[in-house]
Amino acid sequence: MTATATHTVPHEDSLSNAQPLLSVKNLKTYFPVKRGLMRRLVGHVRAVDDVSFDIGERETLGLVGESGCGKSTVGRSILRLIPTTEGSVHFEGQDVLAKSAGEMKRLRQRMQIIFQDPVGSLNPRMTVGRIIGEPITVHKIAKGSELRDRVATLLSKVGLEPDHAFRYPHEFSGGQRQRIGIARALALEPKFVVCDEPVSALDVSIQSQILNLLADLQDEFGLSYLFIAHNLAVVEHFCDRVAVMYLGRIVELADRDTLYRNPLHPYTRALLSAAPNPDPTGKKQRIMLEGDVPSPIHLFKDDGKTAAVNTSAAPDEHTEGGVTHITRESLLDRPSLKEVPGEAGHFVSTHGF
Repeated sequence: MTATATHTVPHEDSLSNAQPLLSVKNLKTYFPVKRGLMRRLVGHVRAVDDVSFDIGERETLGLVGESGCGKSTVGRSILRLIPTTEGSVHFEGQDVLAKSAGEMKRLRQRMQIIFQDPVGSLNPRMTVGRIIGEPITVHKIAKGSELRDRVATLLSKVGLEPDHAFRYPHEFSGGQRQRIGIARALALEPKFVVCDEPVSALDVSIQSQILNLLADLQDEFGLSYLFIAHNLAVVEHFCDRVAVMYLGRIVELADRDTLYRNPLHPYTRALLSAAPNPDPTGKKQRIMLEGDVPSPIHLFKDDGKTAAVNTSAAPDEHTEGGVTHITRESLLDRPSLKEVPGEAGHFVSTHGF
């Protein structure tokens, strides 16, 4: 992996008078569960359950966790692609969740998203030029020859040829399609981009190229990223800070170097232990998570109480055969984040300290 994180902008916690570009506070996104002929409401899927973080100018925050933990829902909730239940999202000081449809349309010029699937996110019936030019047309920024020039410039910025504008998505490889998606996200000159696992569907060699491209674009346009991923090696090389999610909540948040050097939450340690070690001579303590990932449908009652599970403060772990085993049930208790003494900006969901 050749991409490196070159931006080390301090986040809000370390600069008392710094205004974050994006501020998310106590965000909750619940999906109703209905059953029976009358479609009676029987509960909610707590996909995002009280999530808070800030992102500064030119900063990249990595959001990691297993599939189904709520990472993508966080990104889509911030952009109001799906409705939120509670909480606040402020972008450049503006209350995103309070905006009307017309105001939100204007604000989306500053907030964009790169989707995970480079195939499904592109309309197969539209040429590349129309795909990239569509947001420019919708927002009435340019038309005619000016529009074509903008599209050609965007294609060049992402490493494609201007004449590719006349082709269709099926004529390109997966990496090229993702470049088209990146060009579309940049069409309105945003300041903040949600990168929803933008390299997970690509070959490893192509992943490196796309990460380098995103880093170069961040330098050139002063972008801030929410980088959603499950590949911890990618996150380590690309992100400035890292937030670890488990069952809809952030359980640990720290700058990249601190998190990888001193992971404190047992779930974070388990994720890091599962990452491949490029050094064949290196050894590390393997940590196994026992049991299936709990379902957020049955885990919590609507009164906010945990349903029939063991939520002891201390994780249930034991070592056998050189491998540490931690039961998932013992990780269900997720208290509010607390800052680690002596490590500014390092927050952990724990009853300790």
